[in-house]
Amino acid sequence: MQLTVIIPNYNGRHFLEKCLESIEKELAEVIIVDNSSSDGSVEYITEHHPDFTLIKNQENLGFAVAVNQGIQASKTDYVFLLNNDTELEKNCISKLVKCIESDENIFAVSSKMIQFENRDLMDDAGDAYTILGWTKKVGNGRSANNYNEKKEVFSACAGAALYRRSILKEIGYFDENFFAYLEDVDISYRASIHGYKSIYCPEAVVYHHGSGTSGSKHNAFKVKISARNNVYLPYKNMPWPQLALNLIFLLLGYFIKYLFFLRKGYGRDYLDGLKEGFNSRHDVEKIKYNNNLINYVKVEWLLIKNTVKFVFL
Repeated sequence: MQLTVIIPNYNGRHFLEKCLESIEKELAEVIIVDNSSSDGSVEYITEHHPDFTLIKNQENLGFAVAVNQGIQASKTDYVFLLNNDTELEKNCISKLVKCIESDENIFAVSSKMIQFENRDLMDDAGDAYTILGWTKKVGNGRSANNYNEKKEVFSACAGAALYRRSILKEIGYFDENFFAYLEDVDISYRASIHGYKSIYCPEAVVYHHGSGTSGSKHNAFKVKISARNNVYLPYKNMPWPQLALNLIFLLLGYFIKYLFFLRKGYGRDYLDGLKEGFNSRHDVEKIKYNNNLINYVKVEWLLIKNTVKFVFL
């Protein structure tokens, strides 16, 4: 067995039946990490899937800690991180493995995530990151028929993504300071700095409810923690010259996002997140410059291209 499926769960009992049944059709070890659910999730898993490994936390430690626990408990060459509010199409995992094995420089493979309730529309075809400090779910809300081409992306979405263990050991696991949100963009950013790439695989289809754990697209907790992590992300991954180069764009991006969330009623939450990010930025370990200038130039060029493509076009 060359692959382990790792599912973080927090009060996702109502999603688990479809998710776990779709995984049973795949040949893979399964590890579920439960973050102190109180909705009967643990009892359901124990009764209906006793063959799956269950790690039970005594409190909600967040997505990043949970998936790291799963990765550390596994021993396979690849780990497939999967949200609990998903359902896999047949042979999804084998198609992801085929893709990652096509090139030893592939760090992560993002699946074709389609909206669960409207299966004509995309949820995510990999994530983009821009010099404004914004992330973008590629294809979100667009026709699923338009995303049938394999391509390189800035980041695989950890809601349904395959990762190569050997590279995880080299660059480090998910940053637990992020708790949740943007930790997948951060780890793919790190991989890019080391010269590795992330790929979108359209043959591997996953149906995704979206915001299954947080409960909604926008809420006070999600807005605040995402704003904080939007400070962490460039601070830790950009060397000082690159950070200085992009600072005006990052500040502009933060200001525009503040106006957006102000209209949504979450302006204070967004500002609180930014404040926490700036005040606690030293809690995250800044990535040491690895002397491979060409990788930083490639990343910077991709940030610019993503800004033009996803913001101005």
